[in-house]
Amino acid sequence: MSLYAQRGVSAQKEEVHQATERLDKGLYPNAFCKVYPDYLGGDAGWVNLMHADGAGTKSILAYLYWKETGDASVWKGIARDAIAMNLDDLLCVGIFDNLLFSSTIDRNKRNIPGEVLSMIINGSQEFFDELAGYKVGIRYLGGETADVGDVVRTIAVNGTMTARWPKDKLITNDKIKAGDVIIGCASSGQATYETDYNSGIGSNGLTSARHDTLHKTYGARFPESYDTGLDDNVVYIGPHRMTDPVEIPAISEMDRLSSGSAGWSTDIGHLLLSPTRTYAPLLRQLLTEKFDSIHGLIHCSGGGQTKCMKYLPGNFLIVKDNLFDPPLIFRLIQDASGSDAREMYQVFNMGHRLEIFADPAAAEEIIRVVAQFNIDARVVGHVEAAAEKKLILKQRGEEIVY
Repeated sequence: MSLYAQRGVSAQKEEVHQATERLDKGLYPNAFCKVYPDYLGGDAGWVNLMHADGAGTKSILAYLYWKETGDASVWKGIARDAIAMNLDDLLCVGIFDNLLFSSTIDRNKRNIPGEVLSMIINGSQEFFDELAGYKVGIRYLGGETADVGDVVRTIAVNGTMTARWPKDKLITNDKIKAGDVIIGCASSGQATYETDYNSGIGSNGLTSARHDTLHKTYGARFPESYDTGLDDNVVYIGPHRMTDPVEIPAISEMDRLSSGSAGWSTDIGHLLLSPTRTYAPLLRQLLTEKFDSIHGLIHCSGGGQTKCMKYLPGNFLIVKDNLFDPPLIFRLIQDASGSDAREMYQVFNMGHRLEIFADPAAAEEIIRVVAQFNIDARVVGHVEAAAEKKLILKQRGEEIVY
């Protein structure tokens, strides 16, 4: 059994999918988000979407960093995580404007004071204001903030995003076909709209990331930060403290331009807490200028590099044979945990969190647009006809089949 499973979590969410298998799949079953008719407006040419997601257990990392250093600003990153995990899912259906967001925050008041709530709520509005500068319009409708100490030990930060969108501007993944290439957009580095280095961690796999990298003493000092019913052998088994310094070398001209030097200086805590990168600014431009060239969009969130398998419009073989080298954070997690590559690529994005399926002739221009935002992009793989759905990852001489 994997360490991930031993900690009571599942990368593939098998039980969740089983529980929901009888629900209506919506108008476009292969789309990244469920799409419904326009119940709000009654227009056959429009659709409605509502999506819920959140920062997951990443909020516990913010709690540990805040308790250890007194730096409450890390909670603004958690606000961004809860928003980006919703927004980037909806972006993969083609939606980038006129969005509504409502937050749901459950806290243990004994451990989480009002200062933290203010950071999260005000940090949410700051993020929306930034996105408005890129013509990504989101209205903040408030939400529910509840004191539920009997339910949560620290805090859970989630949200719901709603949209009404024209049907002819949707990305449904139904156009994905054999011969398509897959363009991966890097999850790490520093985009033009980011203020610091992003490790690429996103908001998936953070239970493993936390326990695999951080030192055993965190469990003793902060028992409220984990499930005390877990086997001690899987609880905080790593070598690091949150404040351990880390140097990130610039490995490309793009890195040197964004860092302004030979790289970035940070610490383990900030690697683990890098806010989930939103691809909203670049996808807005692509969806506005290159809509017809995009056959499909996948957000490599829960399920990592295997996520694409769930949204294919038929039996295809997906071959990813030109993947990014895993960013430092994933190498640190793997070194600390001893997890094999199969598990790592199934839990984490491992270097790119957005996949664009397109005709080969469109690839060069799409990559050029992505590069304008200081985000590395490349053709990471392709689509082949097949008798059944299959995924092959090729990395560093190893071939992994899912």
